[in-house]
Amino acid sequence: GAQFQYLAVQKTGAQQNVGLIQLNRPQALNALCEGLMEELRRVLEAMENDPQVGAIVITGSQKAFAAGADIKEMQNKGFQECYSSGFLSGWDRVSTVRKPIIAAVNGYALGGGCELAMMCDIVYAGEKAQFGQPEILLGTIPGAGGTQRLTRAVGKSLAMEMVLTGDRISA
Repeated sequence: GAQFQYLAVQKTGAQQNVGLIQLNRPQALNALCEGLMEELRRVLEAMENDPQVGAIVITGSQKAFAAGADIKEMQNKGFQECYSSGFLSGWDRVSTVRKPIIAAVNGYALGGGCELAMMCDIVYAGEKAQFGQPEILLGTIPGAGGTQRLTRAVGKSLAMEMVLTGDRISA
């Protein structure tokens, strides 16, 4: 297969019918930069069109599923630039794939990483999994559907607490 800068991709399982996508930016705790998200969109498209693939697993490392959007990449962008460039467009591709997608989460799933996990059909959380929406600590709010998905996943009260305080929850 194709080589990727930010992902490790393979087919696995007894019949080689599970697409395994591992986020692979360990130096940045798998922060979701534009390059990683573009690679993820391409891989998901290929797996969705591959009749051999019956299900897809997205995972990270033991330390971090994904620690969020790449803040360094975003920090100098103003509202107008983000709005006009379609910043974050295509991030929800995971939620539109017709094959089942499983998030295998261990370590940090924060901000965009938490949102990525919630876009999947099933979330398996390891003992060290930590979920959170810490955007409020940076003076912003979740931007990739996190407020809506989190409310559906954990209920209004806990979602409000997590979004408004930046507090995390464990598996």
